Amino acid sequence: MTKSINKVFSQLKKRNKKAFIPYITAGDPDIEKTYEILGILAELGADIIEVGVPFSDPMADGPIIQKAMERALKSGTTLKKTLEIVSTFKKKYDIPIILMGYLNPFHAYGFETFAKDAKNAGVNGVLIVDLPPEEADEYHSILKKHNLTQIILATPTTDLKRASAIKRFAQGFLYFVSVTGVTGIRSTLPIEISNKLKMLKIYLNIPVVLGFGISGPETIKTFYNDADGFVVGSAIVKKWEEACKDIQKKKELVQFINSLSKACHE
Repeated sequence: MTKSINKVFSQLKKRNKKAFIPYITAGDPDIEKTYEILGILAELGADIIEVGVPFSDPMADGPIIQKAMERALKSGTTLKKTLEIVSTFKKKYDIPIILMGYLNPFHAYGFETFAKDAKNAGVNGVLIVDLPPEEADEYHSILKKHNLTQIILATPTTDLKRASAIKRFAQGFLYFVSVTGVTGIRSTLPIEISNKLKMLKIYLNIPVVLGFGISGPETIKTFYNDADGFVVGSAIVKKWEEACKDIQKKKELVQFINSLSKACHE
């Protein structure tokens, strides 16, 4: 029985810890290297891992992840190969995997077929960046049928009306985007998002995770009491890009991931 997303959060809550959720792009810079970074993340305490599905027009992503997507596509990484990566990883590690991507590749694959293959590969959840909850009915029912958790995004502009639309579908956790705009590394995040995090947590009654713009352990410490977990994407992807070219940078990457993991778990 594989560990579920819900189980991760309930175990962490009992210990008053937060979920460390790193993001990487599948196939960046190639498939063999993807296994390496997944192993590093697993060994350094990732509670859940988000795996980005390469796409040619990642409109919600900033330049760092856009370049990672370009490298992944250049290495020939497809949705099918992404599922193979997950399947191989899951033979060794019992860490929930969330596929994060855009509707187009899932749709092109055939959504019903994708959901079945994703479940068989060991995927636990799916986050479709450009699928608003108002249009999610059909996809939600297919994911639910295959026992896959649908992760929904919220933003600082999410009001109660929008939250009620989210409430119909939100499972596992709510992914709260810290700022309107694209992914990227930001030195600070607006402190007023604390109140929105608390409001959504009470209203939706599921864990709320903070992502977009988390640059290091300091940001995690700032919002530690407001969120149930933290997604770190661009900052890791950038350091991983450097680590693939320089052995010294790989040591820095390991130290950085370790610092994030400790900030979530101390």
